Amino acid sequence: MGVPESAGAGRFRLVGAPGEHGGLAVIERSVDIADQRIAFVESAGTGPAVVLVHGNSSSSRVWHALMAGPFGQRFRCLALDLPGHGRSARATRPDTYSLPGYAAVLAGFGKAMAAEDAVVVGWSLGGHIVLEATPALDSAPGFVIVGTPPVGTQAQLGEAFLPNPAVNVGFTADVDTETAVFYAANFLAPGSTVPTDEFVADILATDGQARSGLIASVGEGRFTDEVAVVGGLTQPIAVLHGEHDQLVNLDYLREQTMPTLWRGAVQVLPGAGHTPHVEATERFADLVTQFIDGLDATGDPS
Repeated sequence: MGVPESAGAGRFRLVGAPGEHGGLAVIERSVDIADQRIAFVESAGTGPAVVLVHGNSSSSRVWHALMAGPFGQRFRCLALDLPGHGRSARATRPDTYSLPGYAAVLAGFGKAMAAEDAVVVGWSLGGHIVLEATPALDSAPGFVIVGTPPVGTQAQLGEAFLPNPAVNVGFTADVDTETAVFYAANFLAPGSTVPTDEFVADILATDGQARSGLIASVGEGRFTDEVAVVGGLTQPIAVLHGEHDQLVNLDYLREQTMPTLWRGAVQVLPGAGHTPHVEATERFADLVTQFIDGLDATGDPS
């Protein structure tokens, strides 16, 4: 599927070739957003668009199982690699490695792909990026965040996240293989048998400045009040969370006021950790499908 050069602001150019992921042909491409080359994958589905945003030190690869199944065959899934992650180029400007910087890329990606009306799904850091970008995503009928505790101040970070040293790895520039293995293990539920090789490869491939730049920007207060965002959303938001998430405080998440929260509660996926889309792909797909199917033309829950 091509995109007109005139789409959005600036010039957009698509390149790439098909690749195979989980038995489904997923098209690997890239698009220029301003001066930033962004890689992405697209599923074969022709239904409503769904934009998928990965987490810290990860890539679009974490969505491949979802895109390879019935979900990706039905919906037009677009999963981008954030700057400095996966196949995307490193950031051309240091301030890109921040929530506002990533949010601008996400908004530009939606415009470039003619997917401004997509349901936007963000995992972990990706969820924070989605919340940061909501003012620019006013055509989105709904949002899904996964393993993402909304925070309004720096002080709330200590409440929102568990006292797990793995959290700090996501803000450390230089990560060796041993540390990457430790970080990846904490993405999963304790005792999980899900392989971590792809997680580790993505962690090691990520530009270290993306991690250190992110925490520096947070320290400078360059992020929106996410508590206020979820408290004032007009679109529905689904909040999904792994029962055994080792990084995020579920009790904190449940305390947040979210008037448009889907089904009025955080949807907890039994047995899963911080990556329920990987550990419990079918159940995750079912929940997101139900959420999308419950949106009518105005974006209100049906």
